[in-house]
Amino acid sequence: MRSEHVRLFQTLPHACGYYAERTAQNLVIDPAAPQLDRLYGPALERGFRRAGGHLYFPHCPECNACTPCRIDVAQFQPDRSQRRCLKRNADITVTECRAGYNAERHALYETYLRQRHPGGGMDEADASDFRRFLTAPWSPTVFLEFRLGRRLLGVAVTDVCRTSLSAVYTFFDPAESARGLGTYAILQQVAMATRRKLPWVYLGFWIEGHPKMDYKRRFRPLQLRTAEGWQPMP
Repeated sequence: MRSEHVRLFQTLPHACGYYAERTAQNLVIDPAAPQLDRLYGPALERGFRRAGGHLYFPHCPECNACTPCRIDVAQFQPDRSQRRCLKRNADITVTECRAGYNAERHALYETYLRQRHPGGGMDEADASDFRRFLTAPWSPTVFLEFRLGRRLLGVAVTDVCRTSLSAVYTFFDPAESARGLGTYAILQQVAMATRRKLPWVYLGFWIEGHPKMDYKRRFRPLQLRTAEGWQPMP
C-alpha cells in the first residue's frame, strides 16, 4: 500500500465514541479505490480498521488514545477464565457462514443494540443499516454463527485476509450475557485463525484505562502498534 497510489481523506470533526467531552477525526482510505480488497490486509498491518465500506485510522489533533491491537495466534494460551468460558459454551454449535443480511440475524442485531447500546444512534437499525455497517461488496467477510440447537445466539462478523483475521463486530442475545459470548467469539476467531494458519487476529483499538477496552488485555500475548511498530503489551 504505497501512499502515491492510494489517496487518504480526513473526516470532519465528529463526536468521539469513547469520550463524550472529546471530538474525533479519522483518516480514510479512498472508498472509491479499485482494489480495496487487496489493500485491506496491508492496511490492517498499519493499524487501519474496517467500518462498513471504509478503512479508517483515528487521527485526532489533540488525542492519540486509540492504539491498534492484535493477538499473536501462535503464542496465545487461554487463561483460566477463558477456559471456563469455552466449557460453559460447549453446547453451542459454531458455523462459518456466508456474510449478509437475513431476517433472523437482523432481529438479533436489533435486540442487541436496543438493550446493550440504547440511545447510541444505532438502536433503530433497519436492513440497510445492517448491510452498510457490517458488510461491504469488497470485504472478505464471514459470519461466525453461534447456535443452541436451531436458535441463533450470536454472530461474530469476521474479515478473512491473507495473513490475518479482523474481529469487526459481535452481536448476541443479551438474555445470554452469563455465557460471556463476547469473549467466546474472540476465542472462536483465534481458533479459526489457527485452523487457517493465520498469525494474527486484529481486535481494533485499545485505549488504556477505558473500561470498555479492558477485556482485550486478557487475550495475551497482545501486541500494540506504536511509533516503533508492533510491540508486545507490557
